[in-house]
Amino acid sequence: MTDKLIFSGYIPFDKSWMIRLGFLDMINGYNDIITFLNHQTNLSNDLLALKDAVLIWKKNEPINVGESATLYRLLKFASWKLKFNKEFVVEGTLKHRKINDNPNIINLSQKELLKLDNNTSQWATASVLLGNVERIFNPPYKLQVTYNAIEHWKHQRRKKETWLPRYDETILNQAKTYQRLFRGEKPKFNPLQAEDFCFAYTFGFLSLKEGQKKWPSLVSHESNRIKEIKEMLEKAKQGKDIDSKDHRIIQSIAMWGKINNKKVKILYPDSVNKSWFQFWNFLNG
Repeated sequence: MTDKLIFSGYIPFDKSWMIRLGFLDMINGYNDIITFLNHQTNLSNDLLALKDAVLIWKKNEPINVGESATLYRLLKFASWKLKFNKEFVVEGTLKHRKINDNPNIINLSQKELLKLDNNTSQWATASVLLGNVERIFNPPYKLQVTYNAIEHWKHQRRKKETWLPRYDETILNQAKTYQRLFRGEKPKFNPLQAEDFCFAYTFGFLSLKEGQKKWPSLVSHESNRIKEIKEMLEKAKQGKDIDSKDHRIIQSIAMWGKINNKKVKILYPDSVNKSWFQFWNFLNG
């Protein structure tokens, strides 16, 4: 099933992994990320934003980060750290998210950075990518991804080779679980990170309280996911329009509709392009 989903083109690249590798390329003067992305089709909006940002990083122009909070925080931290004084353009839901704007955070430890913005790991990731050699025991999921990405990038560069891309294991696991649910099976699903929350809650693998306890940052993603996923699922059950613009919520509610044979009207279907460009093809395939 895994190979079929990937080879069919349904599963996107892991944008967290790619953004970290692209950032390392950009900071260290490599163009491999641009070469790679230029040869791809059906990229998520976040990876399109990454490509544009890398291309104009050294230019005296505002950098459009789209809706990617990860890219925004990494580049903002780098601009402060390197004294570049960059300007940034944000779009969509990112315009309404509360994001730290204090340049003095560049002097904080990783543990201190992890307390900012409802405990997101993105500021700590920025610090690590820019040379912070501290390694926290049992780090948050995405910070561990950062540690792994740096080791991989350095290993490949020592061999004078480029890095290797990854497909999105989070989306892949959700897609596989969805297919099993659709067939009437009762699969197990282990939510590993905040990006699993909407799917896990929608299909009864996790409660709101459990999600909020595990991932405080859920209240400040593209929406307050603790509040909005509950509201949208109730709307779906009542046959009301789904007016969320949060890509993870839309994906989960649309899959719920398919499994339960419910007609769900999504008002902002293109929002899924932020992370899963081929989502609707997958769902209707």
